[in-house]
Amino acid sequence: MAATDFKDYYKILGVSITATPEEIKRAYRKLARKYHPDLNPNDKTAEARFKEINEAHEVLSDPEKRQKYDQFGQYWQQAAAGVPPTGDFGQGDFGQYSSFDDFINELLGRFGSRGGNRSGNRRVYTYRTTTPSGVQDFAGFSGFDDAFGGFSEMPAQDTEATIGLTFSEAFHGTQKRLQIGDATITVRIPPGAKPGSRIRVKGKGQISPFSQQRGDLYLTIELLPHAFFQFQGEDLVCEVPIRPDEAVLGAKIEVPTPDGKVTLTVPPGVDSGQTLRLRGKGWRDSKGKRSDLMVKLKIVTPKSLAANERECYEKLHHLSTFNPRQTLTEVRL
Repeated sequence: MAATDFKDYYKILGVSITATPEEIKRAYRKLARKYHPDLNPNDKTAEARFKEINEAHEVLSDPEKRQKYDQFGQYWQQAAAGVPPTGDFGQGDFGQYSSFDDFINELLGRFGSRGGNRSGNRRVYTYRTTTPSGVQDFAGFSGFDDAFGGFSEMPAQDTEATIGLTFSEAFHGTQKRLQIGDATITVRIPPGAKPGSRIRVKGKGQISPFSQQRGDLYLTIELLPHAFFQFQGEDLVCEVPIRPDEAVLGAKIEVPTPDGKVTLTVPPGVDSGQTLRLRGKGWRDSKGKRSDLMVKLKIVTPKSLAANERECYEKLHHLSTFNPRQTLTEVRL
């Protein structure tokens, strides 16, 4: 990668190099909502910015990728893949390595381990060097075989990315066109996707430069905020306003659900903030089974009254014996 191609992911997200994972996540969500293509239709600039934001988040939200990015700068992808840089070393501090072996060990995360075995979930590779020690000799290598002397194993690499969906797209399912390198692919999102759920796209990850095998792409779902619905565990929650007389006498009201309006029976004497449950009217899963919709009631008073309405309220005021503050008479310090 040329120095002019280097992207400052911290600058793209508007955070400092010391930003915490929580600060990075907050910055990403704010920018993703602002530049999401669904909110900026036919805006190529916003679309390009959205892709850039996702790319920056993919790297900085992954501790291992972020460590490589911070250490090797514009050559972080070569470092993550175990490929030595050539020419200008840019931001990487390569003077810390006393030998070629030390440099390769750092790139592969081996730290002196030997043998083509597995250590936990981490692959360890056997290699032999065929050139004298010294990082300065990289520019003279004719290819990967010269540089590494032959690897016993190099797996395909999976790729992680985040995709933002509207509530409607996630509930009903949708198809999204994604740019993977120079290729455009269509990804089917099944109905019922939830925040944090992951979708596997086989064979669309990074390509191993040695085996030429390609890993998988894993997409983590994030939902754009909705003006009415929110998640509460597996269920959905919403807030519905009712009149004072509906709260006192009870009523039948219409309540929106993800797939249309239904009638909710409000029992007499409900309080503001009380929650009623609509069973089977919440979110769906991949098999079509529905969670519940929790409806929080909010008593709303009218700000202006017609003459006959005011007369009725005044009459009620004089006739009512109900004292909602009766329990407060005994309150003392």
